Amino acid sequence: MKAIYRPKHGSPDVLELREVEKPVPADDEARMRVHASSVNPLDWHFMRGSPFFMRLMEGLTMPKRPILGSDVAGVVEAVGKDVTRFEPGDGVWGQSTNGGGLAEYACAREGRLVHKPAGSSFEEVASIPVAGITALQGLVDHGNVQPGQRVLINGASGGVGTFAVQLAKAFGAEVTGVCSARNLDLVRSIGADHVIDYTQGDYTRTGQHYELILDLVGNRSVKDHERILDPEGTCVNIGFTSVGRMLRNAFAARAASSKHGRTFTAFTADVTSKDLESLNALLENGKLEPVIDRRYPLDESAEAMRYLETGRARGKVVIVVKG
Repeated sequence: MKAIYRPKHGSPDVLELREVEKPVPADDEARMRVHASSVNPLDWHFMRGSPFFMRLMEGLTMPKRPILGSDVAGVVEAVGKDVTRFEPGDGVWGQSTNGGGLAEYACAREGRLVHKPAGSSFEEVASIPVAGITALQGLVDHGNVQPGQRVLINGASGGVGTFAVQLAKAFGAEVTGVCSARNLDLVRSIGADHVIDYTQGDYTRTGQHYELILDLVGNRSVKDHERILDPEGTCVNIGFTSVGRMLRNAFAARAASSKHGRTFTAFTADVTSKDLESLNALLENGKLEPVIDRRYPLDESAEAMRYLETGRARGKVVIVVKG
């Protein structure tokens, strides 16, 4: 099968289209013919082995998982002996095992797959897993979002942000999205009640307060967010712009949470069957519509990664594997 292979850490220039062995599903896995995948910031961090601590997971010199790509959607071709929820011919989407999504075939554990809704395309559902789950868990598990709350989303036009805006609205919140001027109309169109152009003003100095802040960029300090967070509010930090700022914010968040009623927290998403099913239900009910910025064929995955690294993607970047 064809796959995007990285023989070493580095820029998108290291990515190669290669013929590799088709993966064999484990007992609890299904193998699918991949129709579409999508790329996330985590993929280019793995690709480059940067920050350096990523290499502790991926290999100091050579990648342990040479095929990138976590998000997958396709048609089941074979299943392991313990799989009961899927059978060959089923359309599915979810998270592939140990990467491997940028390939013609990929395996995924049964608990990290769901059936594709009939009304959604493979490209749409392939854009959801990591970004959608991150938005969902940030709002629900860590932010405890409630109807009527004022929620601010910093980075509202990105992959996670476009899902977070729609999910917060689906949960009944009053949503303010922070983005650049060119993305204001997009963020309004997916449901934001208010939008702030960060190039024209400091959203932490508007005088407005919020019960929940979802920071998907990580470019502001804990002190900045303390100014606009309600006394009993929660700030969930997901993104980071540098390791130094991430560590400073982690220490400051711990101190701020211990001194005040406010909660500052950070997390890494874990794809679960329950959350995938929740997103599936919202898709089927028309309350969630993936925003896809660009589509690239498999053999142009390096270009997709270059574009993703610019930080200017509006929504998701999708890799079309099988048309």
